[in-house]
Amino acid sequence: MNHDAAKQLFASFLRAGDYRSTRERSQVLDAVLSSKGHFDADELYLKMKSAGQKVSRATVYNTLDLLLESGFISKYRFAENQSRYEKVFGRPHHDHLICLECGEITEFVNDKVAVVQSEICSEKKFKPQSATFQIFGICSNCVSKHPSG
Repeated sequence: MNHDAAKQLFASFLRAGDYRSTRERSQVLDAVLSSKGHFDADELYLKMKSAGQKVSRATVYNTLDLLLESGFISKYRFAENQSRYEKVFGRPHHDHLICLECGEITEFVNDKVAVVQSEICSEKKFKPQSATFQIFGICSNCVSKHPSG
């Protein structure tokens, strides 16, 4: 789905929730849609400021909350102390491998994860809303730096 369709869907979400549609919120959406990989709110804010956009840190945080609520982005807490985001709009579901040494995040898709989730939820009569699967460990690059470890 293209950026225009995303903007229209987000505008509909804002109207439905009685939120104002502002130029700044639109700029945050544009920055998120053009992002690659995972980012935190301050990284996004600094990226926007360095591009000359007049947006406050509070607007970035508040708009990220709205984008999260509307399903455009996901929020994660990997091994670090801050939340990281990624756009999910127009992307297939995927999961993550997180290196505890260098912080690298590797995305992967495996249909078996969805099958296991479905089986567990069915067995427990649980209706899932969303799910994320994260494996923490040491990536191959870090392992090769410390072959005896």
